[in-house]
Amino acid sequence: MTQIAFYIRVLLTFDMNRLGLPLILAMLAALTPKTLSADQSQDEAEIRNLVQTRQQEAWNRHDSKAYAALFTEDGDLVNVVGWWWKGRPQIEQKLSDAYIFVFRESTLTVNEVQIKFITLDVAVAHVHWSMVGAKTPPNIPEPRQGIQTLTLRKQAGKWLIAAFQNTNAVPETPFPKGPPIAPSSPTATP
Repeated sequence: MTQIAFYIRVLLTFDMNRLGLPLILAMLAALTPKTLSADQSQDEAEIRNLVQTRQQEAWNRHDSKAYAALFTEDGDLVNVVGWWWKGRPQIEQKLSDAYIFVFRESTLTVNEVQIKFITLDVAVAHVHWSMVGAKTPPNIPEPRQGIQTLTLRKQAGKWLIAAFQNTNAVPETPFPKGPPIAPSSPTATP
């Protein structure tokens, strides 16, 4: 049990009318940034293990069941070409199909993970990845590198992916400052 949950439980067991504000203030003072930081560090390590280690291992084993298990039961996945899969069963089925040929020889590498906590039990992770070995049909771009945006939720003490958006990435270039300059037409000579 986290220290925050412990203090809340203690507060709920006491007669608030009798103990009043001094007890509440004392307990809140005990929730130092160090305490919150320790809990958050543990959560960050668990999220990193989920999105970096377990995701990469499940993908590289081509194990659709293990990959889908990283999601909440009602989790959503939008892949790099915008196909939206809803719920753990559909995620597992679609990946099973994809592993038959397109991703059968693919290898995923998670290169970087950044995590931001929204609340104590909701976080957003940005994951930079690279891939080799995918065999996509001509009408679908081959995923080589990209960024995933994941919304994670802690359920029953376990972090899971609630929503997942995957995007192919290309190296960033400066935005043009105007329209392209048209090539000059050759001048006719008499």
